[in-house]
Amino acid sequence: MNDASVEANGLVREFKGDVRAVDGVSLSVPAGQIYGFLGPNGAGKSTIIRILTTLLSPTAGSATVGGHDVVKEADAVRHKIGVALQDAAIDPFMTGRELLRLQGVLHGLSRNETRKRGERLLERVDLVDAADRRVGTYSGGMRRRLDLALALIHEPQVLFLDEPTTGLDPISRHTLWNEVRRLNRETGTTVFLTTQYLEEADELANRVAIIAQGRIVADGTPTDLKAEIGQPTLSITVSRDQLDDARTTMARFGAPAPNGDSGLSIQLPDGAAGVAGVVRALDEAGVTATGLDLSEPSLDDVFMAKTGKRMEADEVTAS
Repeated sequence: MNDASVEANGLVREFKGDVRAVDGVSLSVPAGQIYGFLGPNGAGKSTIIRILTTLLSPTAGSATVGGHDVVKEADAVRHKIGVALQDAAIDPFMTGRELLRLQGVLHGLSRNETRKRGERLLERVDLVDAADRRVGTYSGGMRRRLDLALALIHEPQVLFLDEPTTGLDPISRHTLWNEVRRLNRETGTTVFLTTQYLEEADELANRVAIIAQGRIVADGTPTDLKAEIGQPTLSITVSRDQLDDARTTMARFGAPAPNGDSGLSIQLPDGAAGVAGVVRALDEAGVTATGLDLSEPSLDDVFMAKTGKRMEADEVTAS
């Protein structure tokens, strides 16, 4: 029996002008998992989430959510999911409590059940004191927490969060992370999270898919993906006239590692224990390192290994 909450096979979505925003995406998200969909702006994340939430039809391929086809059984899918989109419109003149009651009515809940669930959710997202204020007075963090509560009023099996912390300050971001973790732990809700923040995917997700130019280039647990990249990386900065000597010296200690446009990097198998040897060798070669950094593999390293560029430098413009 297939226990996937979300499954896609060969999804394609094309727009006018021969723009292929999604190019053959296949994925499978087990029930109860937090799945991070990581990629830069324009990589196709939001297009995929709109297909999975029945807001957009695929050009080709198929997908199911909660066991229902997103095209043929769209109504059934909508009953299974909660959605908090990045660009969701919320009436600024209504209060948080009023919006929760309206959302409950739209999902066919009784007035009494809506009231009870609404109060529980206001407590869960720490908005009790602001519940009767107009949403237009809320901070960005408060609005995103209200978005989360609205998406949960009908107790969905699968929760889709599209860039949930974009524009939030670090404190608000961590508050929302904690709430998503607690929700997943206490209710077993499957969470499909799209994000452009490496730290967010690393912190929250049980499994991560990295998407670039409409294609999945890596899929696995954060730990496994980083392990594929290899050993810790030692990066140094030297003057331009010493680059060749530094490169020759460092090559004795490990294989070259990508470093963008400046500096030198090698994979250092012994990690911190090997740094002293590299520094001594550079000194003996007359090379002065003006900067030195030892880093463990990161999801950004995974992205660079798979695409040849750092994620924040990606300039894809497709929707």
